[in-house]
Amino acid sequence: MNAPPRSAMVLAAGLGLRLRPLTEERPKPLVPVAGKTLIDHVLDRLVAAGVRRAVVNLHYKGEQIERHLAGRRDIEIEFSREDTLLDTGGGVKKALPLLDEVFFVVNSDVVWLDGKMAALLRLTRAFDPENRDAQLLLQRTTRAVGYEGQGDFMLDPAGFLRRRGEREIAPYLFAGIQILHKRLFDGAVEGAFSLNRLWDDAIAAGRAKALVHDGEWFHVGTQAGLAATEARLDTRRIER
Repeated sequence: MNAPPRSAMVLAAGLGLRLRPLTEERPKPLVPVAGKTLIDHVLDRLVAAGVRRAVVNLHYKGEQIERHLAGRRDIEIEFSREDTLLDTGGGVKKALPLLDEVFFVVNSDVVWLDGKMAALLRLTRAFDPENRDAQLLLQRTTRAVGYEGQGDFMLDPAGFLRRRGEREIAPYLFAGIQILHKRLFDGAVEGAFSLNRLWDDAIAAGRAKALVHDGEWFHVGTQAGLAATEARLDTRRIER
């Protein structure tokens, strides 16, 4: 089994427009869910998986995130400040000098409950760093609390992905959790761009695979999704 990455990127620079008015006075990663901020949920999972250093990108009200995280002592935190939003791909590319060769990337607004094995450890076990550049965690759309979209991907038995066609409904959505190798960014453009562009190249080259989450996953991007997440977590009496 591969050792888990020791570094991770936490994407926290977004504007959180769909969660207004909650995000008018604070950034989305500081919105509380089940008594804990979104970004602390993520950092707690990373610490439990053995991650020692997290790079957090900042833009919208980033100073609030920086102040909030100043009190954490269980993980080293570095910040990558973006004067202009760089999107997911550009944000990670800017932070590459602070990351190890293989690293986690986790959206700061995802909440999940693990199955029999922690999702981050399952990703680590499935990732082949010699032959793959990306390993994504997917969630079944029918079991995603608060999600109402048409999904993102098809998945074959070997774990290879295919994008949903324009008129298709896909059974899986991207869960906001992944392992990447630095070489995924070889030749990537400067400035703002989406990780989707790099995923598509890796998928076409057979260098990206995916794993389906075996626990619960919550979509908190909207007020309705946040309410559904809170309601579901309130019914659970397990470690969050």
